[in-house]
Amino acid sequence: MAEPARQLDVIDARPAFTQADADALNARFDGVDALTMLKTVFAEGLAGKVAVVSSFGTESAVLLDLVARADKSVPVIFVDTLKMFAETLNYRDTLISRMGFINSRSVTPDADVLAKKDETGLRWSYDPDGCCDIRKVEPMNRAKQGLDAWISGRKAFQSTTRQNMPRFEVEDGRLKINPLGDWTKDDLEAYFAEHDLPRHPLEAQGYLSVGCEPCTSKVLPGEDPRAGRWRGWDKVECGIHSPVTPIPAPSVDPEDPANQPVF
Repeated sequence: MAEPARQLDVIDARPAFTQADADALNARFDGVDALTMLKTVFAEGLAGKVAVVSSFGTESAVLLDLVARADKSVPVIFVDTLKMFAETLNYRDTLISRMGFINSRSVTPDADVLAKKDETGLRWSYDPDGCCDIRKVEPMNRAKQGLDAWISGRKAFQSTTRQNMPRFEVEDGRLKINPLGDWTKDDLEAYFAEHDLPRHPLEAQGYLSVGCEPCTSKVLPGEDPRAGRWRGWDKVECGIHSPVTPIPAPSVDPEDPANQPVF
């Protein structure tokens, strides 16, 4: 009698989270305040290995304060593009210290990639999508390795590309948590006031949304808060949260390694 075929070990390559998981979490926490939601997610391990990603921009203190109140041991990740305002780096240190996070780190662009793709450091001036790709998106992808989930500070009101934002969504098998997705600008301002949170030092100067220094300008009265980002380009996202379509660059020397397009 022939022996039954032995079942071979098979590596389970399924993503950690599915859309059904996100739907169930959205249903469970419908109407639950952000702090209670975060405390429950952390306490019950609903997100697995999770970290909060922060740009340390003008609204970042609210999310960081909520996460710190829920669990100060949650890692904080900052993508330092090496083009940041000095004020942003100082603000990062201020918030981390004040809120008592015990695990924070910065990730930077790959030095070899910068040498090949942005040797002059001026790629932002003719190919902002390519610059964001090598200075923000690639480092962020590295930082997310090993994570089951990450927490974002996006809000639906910030731009048309962020409308109808769920609290929980799935990207490439990872859970993405947007605790402030349904918050309004008034909600944020009220939280800043209630908890006496420090403001980004550039905000009072008219920088209502702060990114990299070369691609951030002051917002004029009546403009959208993100109007100062990539001014003059048809661009509203860096690519970390939403894929971007490469923008045709002006005519440049194609033989210059720094001018090779990034896709």
